[in-house]
Amino acid sequence: MSIFSLIKEDLAQPKLKDPAYNGFCDVIFNYPGTWAVANHRIAHALWNKGFKCLARIIAGISNALTRVDLHPAAQLGRRVFIDHATGVVIGETAIIGDDCLIYQGVTLGGVSLEKTKRHPTLREGVVVGAGAKILGNITIGKGCKIGANAVVTKPMDDFCTAVGNPARIISKCDAPLNKLPDIEKKLFLYLLQRLNKLENGLCGLGAKTERTELEKEFENFLKSLEKE
Repeated sequence: MSIFSLIKEDLAQPKLKDPAYNGFCDVIFNYPGTWAVANHRIAHALWNKGFKCLARIIAGISNALTRVDLHPAAQLGRRVFIDHATGVVIGETAIIGDDCLIYQGVTLGGVSLEKTKRHPTLREGVVVGAGAKILGNITIGKGCKIGANAVVTKPMDDFCTAVGNPARIISKCDAPLNKLPDIEKKLFLYLLQRLNKLENGLCGLGAKTERTELEKEFENFLKSLEKE
């Protein structure tokens, strides 16, 4: 697929993926992430052809205009959409698959000074919430969702959801990003529920023995801790 075809496809993403889209005028003035990706297509092609200084100049100008620090050597698939974009950092050896959605403040960073593959790989359809940090040469499986401000340092299997710092895998990927579970709230409710059962038992009222959804959440949380 030619660079110009890729850029044309990139410019169509706001209309497809953002309900706030109101027309192509918005693309020109209000979608810096889209332009960051489009500029990267050119910089990346130049980088691969050996014009690394020119590629870095284009990446630097793009960074100044879009507030997205996207290294020209990073590999981006088709239909990658960076929404809002401010503060996004994507390192040199990062690989982003097709149809990934990245929100503002995301970092795909490295934890090594070696000149090797040191940045993350996102497979197809990954959604990364605002402020999340994915660090090191790890692979995030296709269809995964990463909650806002999560810090991910371990690989993730396909279709999983991770939240927290450090990030913990809490469920299969079955909910929209804006409906990720509030694990701390659920655990607090679970503890209150257990306390209520203990009080009822001490008072001779008896406690229910059925496993509740909160108990299942608590067990999943404990399992996530055991994996660390």
